[in-house]
Amino acid sequence: MFKKDFVWGVATASYQIEGGAYEDGKGLSIWDMFCKEPGRVYDGNTGDFACDSYHRIDEDVKLLKELGVKAYRFSISWPRVLPNGIGEINEKGLEYYEKLVDALIEAGIEPYITLFHWDYPYELYKRGQWLNPKSSNWFEEYVTVVLKRLGSKVRYWMTLNEPQCFIGLGYYTGEHAPGHRYSVYDIIQMIHNTLLAHGKAVRAIRKYGRKDAKVGFAFVNYVNIPNTFSEADIEAAKEMMFNGYLSSEKNPNHNFIFDNDYWYDPILLGKYPNWLIEDFREYLPKEEQLKKDLEIISTDIDFIGLNIYQGVRVEKAKKGIKISKLKEGHAVTGFNWKVSPEALYWGPKFTYERYKKPIYITENGLSNKDWVALDGKIYDQARIDFLQRYLLELKKAYDEGIPVEGYFHWSFLDNFEWAEGYKERFGLVYVDFETGERIPKESYYWYKKVCKENKF
Repeated sequence: MFKKDFVWGVATASYQIEGGAYEDGKGLSIWDMFCKEPGRVYDGNTGDFACDSYHRIDEDVKLLKELGVKAYRFSISWPRVLPNGIGEINEKGLEYYEKLVDALIEAGIEPYITLFHWDYPYELYKRGQWLNPKSSNWFEEYVTVVLKRLGSKVRYWMTLNEPQCFIGLGYYTGEHAPGHRYSVYDIIQMIHNTLLAHGKAVRAIRKYGRKDAKVGFAFVNYVNIPNTFSEADIEAAKEMMFNGYLSSEKNPNHNFIFDNDYWYDPILLGKYPNWLIEDFREYLPKEEQLKKDLEIISTDIDFIGLNIYQGVRVEKAKKGIKISKLKEGHAVTGFNWKVSPEALYWGPKFTYERYKKPIYITENGLSNKDWVALDGKIYDQARIDFLQRYLLELKKAYDEGIPVEGYFHWSFLDNFEWAEGYKERFGLVYVDFETGERIPKESYYWYKKVCKENKF
């Protein structure tokens, strides 16, 4: 069993579930605009309706309460609160989130709020988005507005969700909104501004939030799994986890944006990794300004949120480190992500050993090929098996003394899965995307038992 106060939860994101994209004064987001471009999103899907959660607070909170979760992680839509990104406040937007928070608290469910989960205001995109030197101040203004309204009610906050993805996929590979392919020079500046936004948000939470407020982030944890339990392979995996750029021998195809140390070190160690300074120093601010910025970026946080779905097996080679070859027919999810339960052991373990902060698994789950059976039920046995395997590995880390405080399943509802539209179903609850009807899956009832018994 986990400790009595272990947090079992589920997670969602605003654009993926809310719908109401053009209602009650909400401003446009880059995802609203991206979905209008032919060929960008699977089958021309949009988030205009999504799960219609904007109109279904009571129904969703009732399902959450019946599920028995202790916490619900959701995000706030920046343009729903500030239609232009800064300036004018949309009262109806704040009312929606306050109503949701109040309903959760009344149901005995702790709100865990993510302040930014990818739906960037379109009006600020037109002013240079994360590339604009003022972008961290824009984010600070937005966070302050939210905290002044909800700060007395909400204890747990996450600043950003997966900046590796919203920068890397949105501005480097062009797969996600807004669909650009910027230079390395621009990307490094954007990452710096994004980290600065995180730091300023933490300071706003400390200023306007509760005295007992807890703040962290929810980042991709790119996990490297040792191919064997040999000391050499374990050290190789740890090296790749936090020095991937160098371990890949500066491979021009290496996506350095996903290196854990690039994002985690400035926040938790107060400095950029050596490889970044050595190879890209001229892309960063001048020394005096960089020192000031890093002081803000490294403002103390309370926990680390890890989004973990899969891992890559690696091993020590004669020359450096190499990716291990998997057996033929290795299991994959509906999204074709590798099924690798050990990621939920090695990810938290390596991360805690380096940074010494309590850990939440802020996302974990799988896309499964779910549909309604003839008897009206959804039999997603693969999801149950997947979760059992991953949670067994998480329990190993927990039993070894890694301070894992909670686990949030992704996702509560089937939802709009970004560029994949409605093709990928991650939810414990099935959603009919034409009517909004919700049907709990078999995994919902399995997870309900986990939440009640605190074991599996």
